Amino acid sequence: MSVADEIKTKLDIVAYIQQYAPLKKAGRTFKTTCLFHNEKTPSMIVNPDTQTFKCFGCGVGGDILTFAQKYHGWSFSEALQELGKLAGVEVHRQTPEQKAQGERLDALRGLLKTAADAYHEALINPQTDDARAALHYATQKRGFTDETIRRFGIGYAPPGWHNLLNHLKEIGYSEEQILEAGIATKNDRGNVYDRFRHRLMIPIRDERGRVVGFGARALDPDDNPKYLNSPQTPLFDKSRTLFALDVAKSAIRDTETAVIVEGYVDAITAHQAGFTNVVAQMGTAMTDTQLKTLARSAKKIILALDSDAAGQNATLRSLEVARGALTADYTGRLAVDMRILQIPGAKDPDDLIRESAEKWAALVAGALPVAEYVIETEVAHLPDDATPRDVEGLARRLIPMLLASENNLYNKENVQKLLLALVKLKQQRRSLRSLSITEQDLLDWANEQQRITAAKPPRVTVVPAPDEPPVDYDRVVPLPDNYDEETVGARHAVPLPKRASSEAETERYCLRILFQHPNLYYTVNRKLRELAGSSRALLDGPLRDWSADDFIHSEYRALMQAFLTALAQDELELLDFLRANLDSTLLQPLDAIMIDELEDIRSRVRYSLPADLSNAWTHNQRTNPVLDWSAELVDKVLRLRSQRLQREREELCLLQIDSQTSGDEAAVVLYGQQVHLSGQAKRLIDSEIGRHTSILRK
Repeated sequence: MSVADEIKTKLDIVAYIQQYAPLKKAGRTFKTTCLFHNEKTPSMIVNPDTQTFKCFGCGVGGDILTFAQKYHGWSFSEALQELGKLAGVEVHRQTPEQKAQGERLDALRGLLKTAADAYHEALINPQTDDARAALHYATQKRGFTDETIRRFGIGYAPPGWHNLLNHLKEIGYSEEQILEAGIATKNDRGNVYDRFRHRLMIPIRDERGRVVGFGARALDPDDNPKYLNSPQTPLFDKSRTLFALDVAKSAIRDTETAVIVEGYVDAITAHQAGFTNVVAQMGTAMTDTQLKTLARSAKKIILALDSDAAGQNATLRSLEVARGALTADYTGRLAVDMRILQIPGAKDPDDLIRESAEKWAALVAGALPVAEYVIETEVAHLPDDATPRDVEGLARRLIPMLLASENNLYNKENVQKLLLALVKLKQQRRSLRSLSITEQDLLDWANEQQRITAAKPPRVTVVPAPDEPPVDYDRVVPLPDNYDEETVGARHAVPLPKRASSEAETERYCLRILFQHPNLYYTVNRKLRELAGSSRALLDGPLRDWSADDFIHSEYRALMQAFLTALAQDELELLDFLRANLDSTLLQPLDAIMIDELEDIRSRVRYSLPADLSNAWTHNQRTNPVLDWSAELVDKVLRLRSQRLQREREELCLLQIDSQTSGDEAAVVLYGQQVHLSGQAKRLIDSEIGRHTSILRK
């Protein structure tokens, strides 16, 4: 039993979700209004029999680990850790080295928390003229309220070279720890001194609210730089951190919208004004890690970077990162709605919000779609002497971004917007009078780009057999009665042991094929779209693309999600990328899935001569080859989808009956439509499974 399974056997999903939402009995299940989108009619079902939840409004569902990840914004590893504590399950059996490393990081967290408390105390209880001036700057110049100062833990680092250094040493921290945490620095002569002096201190926290570093604003006009961040440390990585995410994640989840600003002062001002779904980046452009973190909860991400030249360049770089990070597949479709907020007059969000919160709210509501912003910006930056060839190059560069939408209607509109912009440009500039680009030209370039992308060779990684035998390698399974050593590998094949037919084993099998043949993911989705035909309701609903939602097993759901992330990048082989980026808790399940098929058989059957087994396996493969991985995978995925739809139909029927009892006619109609659609999809899938089975039997 895996750690995830052990946790799930000890925790009840109904009792866990009951802590966050009132549950009402509905037949054998419970229902509540969804915690992940706004709704009036309860559409989230919690099933005690299957220990799963499912919202039939927004589609979110899974087990207790999935719920904990989604609700708290945790990674899979964090959910295991936190639920493991509740269940009394040891998630990691740590080596002495790992335990020492954990204790080292905990000590650094304690040091940073102590530093933050000291800075905060120096600001709110000023003992010197410098400290009183810092408090005046924070409250009068920046406009921070006492509540905001308390909530964000804003503090003050006094002048002097050894104030905090000496304080931390007095309470037991070593000079090496203080340096490692980034609180102090050492010069070329070996002298150690406080990194932050006479600055307004803003603690930077991780997603779980733990202090990992500081942003420091200079109070002396002659001090440079004006803003000074903590250096890279074992706890602080600016490329992975989003300022204020710990206090913004709840609002981001509720509104399904995240607004990204450039500086932490901008974010603090936004929160103080009531815009609590705002976070700040830590550098000049967003990183894929930051965007993926937000995309766990947000369906819409709005970039509200500064409107000067540097801000516009940062916005364009962030959009390029977004196209690579937030894609659903190789076609470059964005998995979230990206928007751009342009602030007039080159103002910072901080200035605008303090001037007029209403104007800020209006700008957020009217944020431009990516296509409009990119076309407008790129066309405006064409040089005055641009040639038709330059314009064609611009159009080819923009096509991938303009087609980065899940909606084909939007794609066509975007192409038409680009064409209209180019026509206007031609009318305005004499040098472009010979320009001739049609809508068909743009579509042809788009198709050409898609063909290039689709032509990427499948990435197959051969995984060597493990150096050590499986833990149950000596378990003896009796040989079949008709086993004949002399004919092994000749006329008769040795009957191989039957594989378990459970859903978990089917999920494991699907992942093994998928990881070895990644491009088959598109084959599965083509089959689902083929079954949906021209029905948009089926395509967007029960016959949508294969995803983590089709998996019940927690670790396999997480691995499927990781696969989709790996599929969107081009730098590493898929398995190499997974092993480099997976949570450590998922590496063991991945390795277990990817054991070579023959090695898997060896772990189950012990023959007297290993060569006999190899010969038997080879003969089986020759006489009964399973070469059509595509058909095999499609069949397995359809069976998983059919089982999932059956469960969902039963839950929908319970919701419908409960709505009839309560007299909610609108809900009765809604659930009735979903039951009908789910039934239609299941009939199509079961018919395809039957057709496939009959072909295999011939």
